[in-house]
Amino acid sequence: MERSTEALVENGILEMQELILVSEDQKPLPKLKHWKWWLMVAFNVAFLLVGQSAATVLGRFYFKGGGESLWMATLVQSAAFPVLLLPRFFLPSAKSLPTESTTTTFISKPSVLSLASLYFFLGTLLAGDNFLYSVGLHYLPLSTYSLLCAAQLAFNAIFSFFINSQKFTALILNSVVIISLSASLISDYSESSDQEDHEKKDSKAQYIAGFSCTLAASAGYALLLSLMQFSFEKILKKESFSVVLDMQIYTSFVATLICIVGLLASGEWKELKCEMERSEKGKAVYVMTLVGIALAWQVCSVGVVGLIFIVSSLFSNVVSMFTLPLAPVGGVVLYKEKMDGVKVVAMLLAIWGFASYIYQQYLDDQEAKTTENNGSNAVLDSSSS
Repeated sequence: MERSTEALVENGILEMQELILVSEDQKPLPKLKHWKWWLMVAFNVAFLLVGQSAATVLGRFYFKGGGESLWMATLVQSAAFPVLLLPRFFLPSAKSLPTESTTTTFISKPSVLSLASLYFFLGTLLAGDNFLYSVGLHYLPLSTYSLLCAAQLAFNAIFSFFINSQKFTALILNSVVIISLSASLISDYSESSDQEDHEKKDSKAQYIAGFSCTLAASAGYALLLSLMQFSFEKILKKESFSVVLDMQIYTSFVATLICIVGLLASGEWKELKCEMERSEKGKAVYVMTLVGIALAWQVCSVGVVGLIFIVSSLFSNVVSMFTLPLAPVGGVVLYKEKMDGVKVVAMLLAIWGFASYIYQQYLDDQEAKTTENNGSNAVLDSSSS
C-alpha cells in the first residue's frame, strides 16, 4: 500500500511537470533543469543581439565603402554556415521526442525526401528574403532600415496565430499595434532628411524600392520563423539542440547555392575585383568586412533558430526588435546619419511595444508558477488521503 502511494505521488508529479514543460509560450528542452533552460535562452538572446547588430552595421559599412553587389551582400548572409560543422560534430545526435500516449514509444523519423524538401523550401525562402533585405539595406539609411524592420513582428504575430496557434492577449495585441505604428511612421516620413545619403538622380526611386523590399522581407522573414517553429514541433520533433544547427546548416547550404547562381547569372561576379580595388578602405578591409558580415549573420541565425526551438518564433522575433535602439544609434555614431524627432518617436514606440510583450511573458510566468504550485498541492493532498 505504501509503495502504491509513492508511485501515485511520483506519477502525479511527473504528469504535472510534463504539463508545465509543454505549455504553448515556453517549451524548455525536455531533459534540462529550469536554470539550464534559462541559461540557454540567455545565450541565444546574446547571440541574436550581438550578431544582428554587428551584421547590420557591417552590412551598411560594405555599401558605404563602395560595395554595389546585392548578390554578394546576400551571399554572405548564409555562406559562413561551415563554421557550424565543428560545434555540430560535438553535439549529440537529435533523438525523437516520445509520443503523447507513452514515454517509451518514439515517433517515426521523417524520410530523407521529406527532410530534403523541407530544407530546400526553407532555404529558398531564406535566400529570397536575404536578397530583399540586401536591397533595403543598400538603398535605405541604417536608422530607417532598422526601424522599418519592426513590421516583421506584426507579420509574425499573424503567422504565429494561424500556423503555430499562438495565444493573443491584450498586451500582445498592444505590442503588435504599437510596433506597426512605429513602422508606419517611417513609411509616411518624408525622405528629405535622408537626401544627403541619396545624391543619385534616382534616389527617390531607390528609396521607394528599398522601403518596399524591406517591408516584403519583413513579411517573408516572419513567415520563415513561423514555418521553422512548425517544423520543429510537427515534423522534426527532436529533443537535442543539434537540430537547431541542422536547421541552420542545411537551409543556409541551400540559400548559399541559390545566391551563387544569382551572383553568376546576374554578372555581378565580374565586377567584384574592381569593387574590391576601388574600396575606400582598401582590399584588406573590404575582405574582412565581408568575412565579418558572414560570421555575424551565422551567430545571429543560431540565436534566432535557437530561440524558436526553445521558446517560440514570436519570442525570437520580439528579441530581434530589441536591437532597434542599437542599430539607429550605430548609424548616427558611425555614419553621421540624422536622428530627428520622427525617428526618435518611432524608436520609442518600438521599445514600448517590446516592453508590452515582455510584461505579457512575466504574467505568463506567474500563471505557470501558480499552476505548478496548485498541481503540487493537489498531488500531495491525493497522496495523503
